[in-house]
Amino acid sequence: MIIVLQSVNTVIPITKTHVKIKFMKCTQPITIAASENEPTLCCPPLLAGRLESANIAQLATIFRVLGEPARLQILSLISSQPSQEVRACELVETLGLAQPTVSHHLKVLYEAGLLAKERRGTLIYYRILPDKLTMLRDALS
Repeated sequence: MIIVLQSVNTVIPITKTHVKIKFMKCTQPITIAASENEPTLCCPPLLAGRLESANIAQLATIFRVLGEPARLQILSLISSQPSQEVRACELVETLGLAQPTVSHHLKVLYEAGLLAKERRGTLIYYRILPDKLTMLRDALS
């Protein structure tokens, strides 16, 4: 019997016979073979995950959007405001970014469904949509 695990040769006794274990880095499931013709999985496959396949692509997109530090900072700044909303011009100086860059980040967050926007006269106010953040929190818990 040969058991493939990680990267050193070791022999361990099993009842009256010895098993040679060869350790090597595995990128696929570990297999245990009674002979080289009969491989079997050492662990049964998972039957189901917590995430539904329909939501996985949407979650991946949102997490990709949140991978930009400036966008995380924008969400943090918005959530820390007493009114829970900000204008784009308020973020420019605080973030130290150019106005077009801030507008781009706000647009990406809006298109990902993390922000809502409301036009009041010539100004646009942005606020966080708590349902999306709850969905992300639930996916990670």
